[in-house]
Amino acid sequence: MNDNELFDLMCEKLYTAVVSDTLDELGHRNQVMRENIVPLSLEWIVAGRAKTILAVDVHHIPENPYEKEIAAVDSVKPGEIVVGCTNESKQNGLWGELLSTASKARGARGAIVDGLIRDTKKILELDFPVFATGTKPVDSKGRGLVIDYDVPVVCGGVLVYPGDVIFADRDGVVCIPQNLVQEVVEIALDKATRENHTRDELLVGKTLREVYDKYGVL
Repeated sequence: MNDNELFDLMCEKLYTAVVSDTLDELGHRNQVMRENIVPLSLEWIVAGRAKTILAVDVHHIPENPYEKEIAAVDSVKPGEIVVGCTNESKQNGLWGELLSTASKARGARGAIVDGLIRDTKKILELDFPVFATGTKPVDSKGRGLVIDYDVPVVCGGVLVYPGDVIFADRDGVVCIPQNLVQEVVEIALDKATRENHTRDELLVGKTLREVYDKYGVL
């Protein structure tokens, strides 16, 4: 199964809660980003490889303020999700319509930003899944500067390495370490199936104790 098939399967069959539970079972209990990183559309479900971008706040307009930002977006590969670390900036509107358009055209599956974004109407029309902490209609020039990309970043309190798998839906954003992806997906698919059986039997009147003893999920 190639990456795109895997990511499509995750989006069809899984949800962040079951993936988070699976990571907990494997001893990785800090893989869910902060609750304030939310999607523009609650309908969006997205999975892909982390393409990390690191930005910092600035208080001047540097020479060539977009140089690293342009290079980062132009290097996006199919199947990636941009993970934009702004160090939770309240002044930098890192992401917007044009970066979303350029990323989508290069095959990106979405973007996760631990800060503010703009052009949300256009992003929604583009149907490019973007998760962020809020909106602010400001340009990054003179407020934030991309200083590196394809490096480990902390986004929403989670350490993300390039190539980790990001999975996100209306409940939140989960980061799966790349060496655990196959194991996590296999366990999560099994758990999701058992949860479906549990739900079906609860609906016909079985007690929670009965179905928990049978399927072992809650």
